[in-house]
Formats: sequence, structure tokens, C-alpha cells
Amino acid sequence: MNDQIHPRAPESGDSTAPEYAERIAPESADRTASAPPPARGPRAGYLDHARVGPLSRRAAAAFAAATDLATRADPADLDRLFALSDAARRSAARLLDARPHEIALAPSTSNGLFTVAAGLQGTGTVLVPRGEFPANVYPWLRFAGRGGPAVRLVDPDGQRHITPDLLRRNLTPDVTALTVSAVDSLTGHVAPLAALKEVLGPDRLLVVDAIQGLGAVPLEADAADVLVSGGQKWLRAGWGAALLLIRDRCAERLAPGLGGWAGVTEPFAARHPAPPLPGAAAHLATNPDFPAAAAIGAAVDELLAEGGPAATGARIRATLAELLDRARQAGAEILLDGLGHRERAGIGTFRLPGHDPVTVHRTLEAAGVITTRRDEWIRLSPHTSTPAAAVELFAQALHTLTTGSTRTGNTLTIQEPTCPTT
Repeated sequence: MNDQIHPRAPESGDSTAPEYAERIAPESADRTASAPPPARGPRAGYLDHARVGPLSRRAAAAFAAATDLATRADPADLDRLFALSDAARRSAARLLDARPHEIALAPSTSNGLFTVAAGLQGTGTVLVPRGEFPANVYPWLRFAGRGGPAVRLVDPDGQRHITPDLLRRNLTPDVTALTVSAVDSLTGHVAPLAALKEVLGPDRLLVVDAIQGLGAVPLEADAADVLVSGGQKWLRAGWGAALLLIRDRCAERLAPGLGGWAGVTEPFAARHPAPPLPGAAAHLATNPDFPAAAAIGAAVDELLAEGGPAATGARIRATLAELLDRARQAGAEILLDGLGHRERAGIGTFRLPGHDPVTVHRTLEAAGVITTRRDEWIRLSPHTSTPAAAVELFAQALHTLTTGSTRTGNTLTIQEPTCPTT
């Protein structure tokens, strides 16, 4: 093997993703099997997967096994690390109904979106819903003045962040793409991706930030021309790797704007630039984080083994419905209440009228219920790992709030410090 790690050309055909145990060489699998499990998981009342999803045991084991390979870095071990990355892409292709070469591993959702924005050159306009999470706003703004299309912010249609009618009203001839979150990070509203793509038509791109939906609920991912999702939330795979899907039907419209030596066929050619690799790999700046790739691959395998997004989504939605029912019983106002069953993902948000939201948030945390506060709103985001006890903890904390002395005539709107990934 060359003394410098270099990328491999991705496979052109589909194949079944192997289970995690088959991805590691036998001696590494033995080390993984004998490794102790993580010391502890999240609290029973952890309802904050929309912020950070604690690593699943399977993802943590995959990360540890890949890190173990990297501690030795023998030539064969490096080959195994590349194989883990390839396996993760194959698993992601199964999940997204794509071909493996249409998948690349980016460092993060933000990086993936910047990659797409850098590749979409020329005149035109990208539509961006005004309520989008900043990770899906800044890439387009940064490249608008650097050869990329202009950006037009679209005001929401009521509280739904995007609808087909709203898109239709803003679809002027200059529009070349719509970028949208599959699930709104505050309300939990699921974007109707298939209907949006139908309005856009085949000549305009639908770019999807899927991090708040992938791993939580079924998404109409086949409607997305481009899809990006990190693993640190609903996939519970940690940071360091994100799925970047660029379908063949739009690949020629995206230049490898951030593609580096890892995205070309001959990185050590005498002359540069060398021809780009086929598929999404053309947009890679460098090699992936291999332990992170192993973790996200294991997380996707786990999701598929548990019945896929439909089965996972049913369980998450059922738990969320119980939580929101308890909130209503306590007199809470639910943000975007009345959403249809398939219109809400794993996120529900509420406030208690007359109660200081900072106090509400802190009281929940003191009771062992972990949530995120956005101004006056408290966001709930359970997972399949959320035990039934979490609903009771939540209900008891609300009872304490509504029967205690936490009411106030003045509502505070100062935002507590939050992780930038909220």
C-alpha cells in the first residue's frame, strides 16, 4: 500500500449492506465483542434527540472498533477502514433508495450543504424558507456573491415552513432550486417533499437538509435531488460524518466546487486537475473520518434492522403524542397543534401560558427531563429508546409547575446558552 492514504473509486453497482460484524476483520470483531459496553446511557427523561442523539450502543461499538484499527494503522487495517466507509455508503444507499456511487460521506450537514452551494454555479435564484435553520441559509448566502445563484428568502405560509402552494406562488422563471429542511427544527412539521418536487419539475433542484428527519420518521427521500444529513441527532451516530446524496439525474448540474484530491481519479497525476471521480465522490475534499463513517454505517444498519423509518417513526410518534397529551392536560399551548399524523415528525413544542419559560425549562431539567428551550417554547424530541417512565417524569414535572409558585406576570425572552447544533 502507498505510504499515503488515498481514496478509492466507489462501486458502480448496488449491493446489500453487510451487518456490522461482517465489516471488521475477524481479530477486530473479536476485540469489539470483548469490549465493555458504554458505562451509561442517557437519562430516562432524555427528550432532546433533536439537539443531540446520544450514541446508540451499536454505533459506539463501531466507532470504538474503527478507532482500534487506527491505533495500529497496519496496511491491512487501513484497508479495513476504507472498507468500513464503503459499507456505510452501501447501507445509506439502501436507506435512501439510491445507488452507492450517489452517496458520499461529508464531515457534517453544514459541510455537505456548503459543498452543494459551491457546486451550483451560474445565474438563477435559490429559494430558502425564511425560518430555515442557519446551516441551510449561510451556504447559499456565502456563495451568492461568488459565482453562485442569488438567494430569495420566502416568508412562511402560516406556521408551516413550506407548502406546495407557497412554492407555486414564488416560482418565478429565474428559480433554479429550492433548499428546505425535511423537518422543521422548531415545529416538527414534515415538508411534503414529493409535492414540492412536483411543483418544481425536473429542471429545478430540490435540496434537502434531512438531519431532523432521517432516522426519526419516513421521508419522501426519492423526491430529493440532493440530500444531506449528519448522524448526531436521530441516527444517534455522533459527529464527524454526514450522508451526502447527489442523484445521477442532477449530477451534471453540480460542479465539484469543493472537490479536492480525494475527489479525482488520479490524485497523484503529473498534471492537475485530474478528472473527477464518478458520482458524489467527486465532491470530496479529503478522506472521511473513518471511525465516524463506521458509526454512521452501524447506525443506518441498526435502523434498517429495526424495521426501517416506518417502524421507528411509529414508535417515536406514539411517544411524542403521549407527551403532548400530558402537556395539553397541564394547560400547555402546542406549537402548530392540529398537524396531521404524517405532518409531524419526532418534534413537539409547547409553552405554559403565564409561566416563565426559563423556570419551566429548569424545572423540567431538575426533574430529570432534558429538553431544549427556544425563547418561550420548550421542545420535546423522544426516540425509540425513550422509556415509558419519561412520560410520567414529564407529567409530574408539569404538575409541579402548574400547582406550585412558578407563575409570573412577566415572560422572560432571554435565550439561555445553547449548543450551536440546536
